[in-house]
Amino acid sequence: MNQIESLTFPELQTEASRLREDLQLRDQLVQQLSQELFRLVKGNSNLAPRQEVSERHLAELRSLREQLQEVEQQVNFYQEQIASRDAEIYQLQQSVQELTERSRMLEQVIQELPQIYRQKFAERMAPVREKVAMLQRENRQLHAELQSVSYRLAVKNRNSNQVDLPSFPRSLPGPIPTFGQA
Repeated sequence: MNQIESLTFPELQTEASRLREDLQLRDQLVQQLSQELFRLVKGNSNLAPRQEVSERHLAELRSLREQLQEVEQQVNFYQEQIASRDAEIYQLQQSVQELTERSRMLEQVIQELPQIYRQKFAERMAPVREKVAMLQRENRQLHAELQSVSYRLAVKNRNSNQVDLPSFPRSLPGPIPTFGQA
């Protein structure tokens, strides 16, 4: 049985075909032997009832019966082998069909994977995009506030840059001292 298990599917089909041919050949031999046996029996019935069948005919008849039994045993053996091979072939066909269906399913999953990954990526990116949009809004708001504060500071600095100089009266008595004579 180990030999049968180690054969591939095409080898099993070839072996099953060979066994069928052997079985057909055996069937033909059985048919021929049956016809010969029938002819002999029919020929013996034509003899007178009291007449004895020759020893040679009896030996031939025994030989034919033995051959017939051998052929029947071989036919039974080959039929059992063919039945087991047919069962094995059926099982292999079922396995092939299951594997084919599984292969189709895997191909479909593989074809759907890019779409699934895109969808999952989009789902994960949605909160990130929302956070980025919120940060951009907050950044624009802070930038606007910064510009407003900068403008107010600039206006305040311009107003405070005017130095209060003391005012001197325009007419002073006497000459203006110069530092050159000192």
